[in-house]
Amino acid sequence: MGRRSREKREPKGQPTTRREVLRAGPNWPLLALSVVGVLLAGYLTWTESVGSALKGCTEGSGCDVVLQSKWGTLLGMPTARWGLLAYIALAGSAFIKGADRHWRTAWSMAFFGVCYSAYLTTVSLTILGATCPYCLTSFGLMTAIFALVTWQRPETTTAFSWGHWLSRRAPIAIGLIALLHLNYTGVIGAPPAIEDPTLRALAIHLSDSGAKMYGASWCPHCQDQKAMFGASARRLPYVECSTGGQNSPQTAICSNLNITTYPTWVINGTRTEEVLPIERLVSLTAFKPPAPASAQP
Repeated sequence: MGRRSREKREPKGQPTTRREVLRAGPNWPLLALSVVGVLLAGYLTWTESVGSALKGCTEGSGCDVVLQSKWGTLLGMPTARWGLLAYIALAGSAFIKGADRHWRTAWSMAFFGVCYSAYLTTVSLTILGATCPYCLTSFGLMTAIFALVTWQRPETTTAFSWGHWLSRRAPIAIGLIALLHLNYTGVIGAPPAIEDPTLRALAIHLSDSGAKMYGASWCPHCQDQKAMFGASARRLPYVECSTGGQNSPQTAICSNLNITTYPTWVINGTRTEEVLPIERLVSLTAFKPPAPASAQP
């Protein structure tokens, strides 16, 4: 086609690219499924952050085995919290006005989500030999979202080819999951830490009993105290007294309690200004270690 022919078809001053079709409103089906996912992952995240027990997930059950395994953490953060972020992102994508941009964004997120969920489900069945109803529900929900978005591909999408589309996204998803698996198994970097059941139960017991540990982020003795609990340190009833750094004023709660030494424990109304060994914490709170969990089939 010559220049004159193109000028006849493309008037001067007019854009040569096709305008994207705008959607009339949010993608309600995607938004509804994403909100269900937010509620599910939000519940898991909340119970994990406060150390509360999950409904139907007793100590040593298949659900507990899966969630407390190293696959229950991703890059130092509980996997449920990543799931919550993923569902929130999918819900947000439902409001993208451009039909093509909306579909490409939502499909890419759903594709990686369903691939990663499939990986976790395979690990739970083959390596851990256990199942988690919450995890299976999330897998089913992400699969439904992926199927929905795939079916919703707009007809206005130009120059689209499934082969080309998958050839650019599938290798990325597979590569990322492969790298994560190598990290989980300790081939690359240090694998995620696994919580000791007794220390985890003690940290939760301390929180439930109303005990408090007052400390500062820069205090080496506080770090020593937390190190005793390993991966369960985040469950301790810890109160930060120096949110602004070493030379900043104390927080109001620590100042009002006249906290002068870190760490300071307050257990059953008794104040102790020192690092407490695990045995002493057990004694002070009348903690009873959980019975050993039976092996899962």
